Amino acid sequence: MTIHVVDTEHVTHTCPAWPGEPHPYDTRRTVIHVIPGGPCRTPVTIRCGQVTTTIACYRHEPADRQCGACRLIVTQHTITTRHLDEVPA
Repeated sequence: MTIHVVDTEHVTHTCPAWPGEPHPYDTRRTVIHVIPGGPCRTPVTIRCGQVTTTIACYRHEPADRQCGACRLIVTQHTITTRHLDEVPA
């Protein structure tokens, strides 16, 4: 299982068009670490005419049928919310 560790930053503001409450206008995600899962354990053989090739299962199968090495997990490391009091015009 490949694990991606991610930092998320939300920037919010209050504007005249939506004065009720602050709303996000910018969200940034930064991948800070990747832990590889290793090679595919259940490769898939595909054919097109006379050509046959083997590919990793993540390229062909839906997530619930992928092997443990190909499955992708995203973990939130930190979530930061910043509010801007003024938005430049």
